[in-house]
Amino acid sequence: MKRLALAALLAAFAGPAFAQAAGGDEQICTDRPGKGNNACTVPAGTVQLETDLFNWTRMTDGGTRTDTILYTNPTLKFGLSDSADLQFSIAPYEEVRTRTGNVTDRIGGVGDLFVRYKQRLTATSARTQIALIPFVKLPTARRGIGNRKVEGGLAVPVNIDLPQDFSLSFSPELDLLADDDGHGRHLNLVNSINLGKTLGKVTLGAELWGERNFDPAGTVDQVSADLMVSWVARPKLQFDAGVNFGLNRDTPDVQVYAGFSTRF
Repeated sequence: MKRLALAALLAAFAGPAFAQAAGGDEQICTDRPGKGNNACTVPAGTVQLETDLFNWTRMTDGGTRTDTILYTNPTLKFGLSDSADLQFSIAPYEEVRTRTGNVTDRIGGVGDLFVRYKQRLTATSARTQIALIPFVKLPTARRGIGNRKVEGGLAVPVNIDLPQDFSLSFSPELDLLADDDGHGRHLNLVNSINLGKTLGKVTLGAELWGERNFDPAGTVDQVSADLMVSWVARPKLQFDAGVNFGLNRDTPDVQVYAGFSTRF
């Protein structure tokens, strides 16, 4: 009940990734922090790096605890035009630790490779920004870290500039995932709503995130309440951190991360 109350509170003051100023020709605009996306794209001819420096997730299921650690998680973005960019994301090393009673198992290796194309549909001056992000996941991770299947989807971030330096974002997403038994594919729906407030060079945000996985073996719902902060140290350099709290038993209990973004 406490978690549901927290979700209701965040729904009133929350929402996908941080909504930042559109465009980004002068000040960096990123898809982090948060679980959603932003509609802004990397300026043509430039390269942008967005990465976790630390990312830890804990999941408890019955008597089993699973800790997942990403040792950095870089995304490289290449500006193709004034409204489009190409993105590559992969964790160079990911470790999964599973503990049941006194028995601990560990598996580590490279993560899966995600390739995304972002096309912004609105002008940089528009107060409401919309983009399309088709993406594909290539199975570069070993089994136990990934599922060794090609998967993909489409995200449609919507960012709205509000008065008093507030911003509101939505990030609906539709995925086509491999079935757990490996013999078919099914739909996966994701959405988040994010409310941000900019105070000088600092932006604070609250987010409510949900996912519904329609695997034939059984539908799984996940929901989390997320808090985040970012600081633009220089026009082309941003630092950020966040914490995500699972609101039901199928969602990881907690996720903590910190990272930075820079444009070249």
